[in-house]
Amino acid sequence: MKIPAILLLFICSFANARQTAINPALLKDQWKASWITCPDIAGRAYGVYHFRKTFQVTARPARFVVHVSADNRYRLFVNGKAVCNGPARGDLYNWYYETIDIAPFLQAGANTIAAQVWNMGEHAAVAQISNQTAFLLQGDAEQEQVINTNRSWKVSQNKAYYPCSLDNGPRLHTYMVIGPGDSVVAAQYPWQWEGAGYNDGAWTTATTITSPVPVGYGTDNLWTLAPRNIPLMEEKQQRIPSVRRSAGIEASGAFLGGNQPLMIPAHQTVSILLDQTYNTVAYPELVLSRGKGARVKLTYAEALFGPGGKANRNEIEGKQIQGNFDVFETDGGEKRLFRPLWLRTYRYLQLDITTKEEPLVLDDLYGMYTGYPFEAKASFSSNDASLQEIWKVGWRTARLCAGETYYDCPYYEQLQYEGDTRIQSLISLYVAGDDRLMRKALLDFYYSRVPEGLTQGRYPSNRLQVIPPFSLYWVSMVYDYFMHRRDEAFLGQFLTGVEGVLNWYEKHIDNSRQMLGPMKWWNFTDWNHAFPMGVPDGATDGNSSILTLQYVYTLRQAAELFTYFKKPVQAARYTKTAADLARGTFQACFDTSRQLMANTPARNTFSQHAGIMGVLTGAVPAQQQQAVMNKVLYDKSLSQATFYYRFYLTLALKKAGMGQLYYSQLKPWRDMLTNGLTTFAENPDPTRSDCHAWSASPNYDFLATICGITPGEPGFKKVQVMPQLGELQQVSGRMPHPDGEIVVMVQRKGNKGVHATVILPGTLTGTFIWNGIKKTLHAGSQEIDL
Repeated sequence: MKIPAILLLFICSFANARQTAINPALLKDQWKASWITCPDIAGRAYGVYHFRKTFQVTARPARFVVHVSADNRYRLFVNGKAVCNGPARGDLYNWYYETIDIAPFLQAGANTIAAQVWNMGEHAAVAQISNQTAFLLQGDAEQEQVINTNRSWKVSQNKAYYPCSLDNGPRLHTYMVIGPGDSVVAAQYPWQWEGAGYNDGAWTTATTITSPVPVGYGTDNLWTLAPRNIPLMEEKQQRIPSVRRSAGIEASGAFLGGNQPLMIPAHQTVSILLDQTYNTVAYPELVLSRGKGARVKLTYAEALFGPGGKANRNEIEGKQIQGNFDVFETDGGEKRLFRPLWLRTYRYLQLDITTKEEPLVLDDLYGMYTGYPFEAKASFSSNDASLQEIWKVGWRTARLCAGETYYDCPYYEQLQYEGDTRIQSLISLYVAGDDRLMRKALLDFYYSRVPEGLTQGRYPSNRLQVIPPFSLYWVSMVYDYFMHRRDEAFLGQFLTGVEGVLNWYEKHIDNSRQMLGPMKWWNFTDWNHAFPMGVPDGATDGNSSILTLQYVYTLRQAAELFTYFKKPVQAARYTKTAADLARGTFQACFDTSRQLMANTPARNTFSQHAGIMGVLTGAVPAQQQQAVMNKVLYDKSLSQATFYYRFYLTLALKKAGMGQLYYSQLKPWRDMLTNGLTTFAENPDPTRSDCHAWSASPNYDFLATICGITPGEPGFKKVQVMPQLGELQQVSGRMPHPDGEIVVMVQRKGNKGVHATVILPGTLTGTFIWNGIKKTLHAGSQEIDL
């Protein structure tokens, strides 16, 4: 069996753990290790557990590969050193495990391998699927079998932990489902439990649960194991630069450098507000000494709240912190390290400390930044230097919304939704050239399908949520991958899923109007103020132009896919259905007097969304598209698209030949920067999330629209370069491509002319387009004057 290349080698930066190849036998045979747990516990309840085993090696081996997983999660240590954490989030059908070479952490003689395993139980994040508390470690080959999990392992429940910060949703009056905070009583914590010298004599023998089996095998599976298909997460230290205010003590901030501890006197209550100066996702690490019985609360927030809401994020006067928090109760020991079990999102972090009879020493506090290890390989510049800040903040937004899955937002949900993920995936392809998280997302949604044929609206998720328009965006993601990458075997598996989604929609066609009729589930389109719960007019009772035309948009993408895969019958059906629905929707909903697409045949409500989809699908005839898009842009009586749907606004502008207007449409992003945001928000203020992936779309459009770099054929086998500079005089962009790097540099000449340099990698060819004039591009470097 061929091992996928993605599994061969990744680097975990914080521990130099090596993720490596898998013994092929483990992909098809029952494993010899056992899933183990702690005896006499409620297997599906909240709990934190430690597992340990000591073993001997005669000499430090050159290779010592293990496969490790847990439910819910684990953090693995070898001889007291943190190695990795996981597993990557999946579901019970595809329960992921990490394959790690731990040889660099071993030594001749006795070695201790240990794992912290936790189950958040009823408090778990919605993104966390679970069966029961369990841990698994399997040696790859014969020499590693000595550390297989079985009854030779010891286990202890850590009773220092209990969940806190459980009411954030109600307190913040919003939807918040990331899991609990950690409250830790240091006096009950088994300090140094992960080290080789720890005495585990009082620990109990682990209980075996079942034998592990890989995907495609087994008859009574609790978890079906799949090899991790993404890299290990990045983790690196990130210092907090600023104390913004303090009460009860003078705190200069010198302690934040780690070299000058801060002493909190006995019998004192103090508060210290810290400012990372930009939004981040990290594991905060707090180091404390002495101060027995002190209570330290750490509260995290993207922004402070005042009487007027968040307002400018840089301003703190009259504002207070609200949000997720952890609590650490000290035991008087030296250099006690508190690190929450799961990552935290924050720009602002507040310490609220109450001491008792003994002074408390705050030795250090910093974050360990974490996330998917994207590397920015693209760049963009122009004569407008202000675009660089949009580019930087957009990329930060995209990075904070990418972990073991894509996140819609890192603070409130950490859920992977197709609507967000489609945009995120394109940003990943264009800026990093890394398709691995996109591939996982495509698979995640494929595995999420419900019996009706639709994907779930978000996945992984332990609650069922179906958003039919997001199933269409999953099909669009398949199409995007088809256009940007060359992997027919990977794509081919999704065709039955694509058919299932489109067949579901076909059953909902109202043939009397050639539009979609009444729709089930949650037909979210956009957080537009005119759409209750984001659902447009006509979705529930039938004949929504927006939903019908999104279906048309997707049918046409599917027709291209099925044509490529030599399935002409389906392709022809999708093409005909799209044409019929586009014609029916235009006839029923286009208001000739206003030159606008209405939301429904009643023609009594209008939105940017309906016009956008009317143009994007070609339902609005080509000769009328520019007039419609001018109304979409400038008629303020239309209900407005938010940051999310402006991605499709840009696509519609390009479809109508008006891409030059994109640059003038960046005001919403400029406004966010003016208001002190360091990541891009979910919605215009008042907004819930200050970091929302779908708002990072400029990092795609600066390259795909302003520089004009898009695939000219499936698999990016050809390129089209059609710059849309707007008022810009000069732009330069470079981006990764499957064959290397594409470079585009464009300089205006007078009012209508242009000089361009285009460099294409390998044997890549394509077309350059400027004001309707086309020039053939060859591989290598070329100069163009028009």
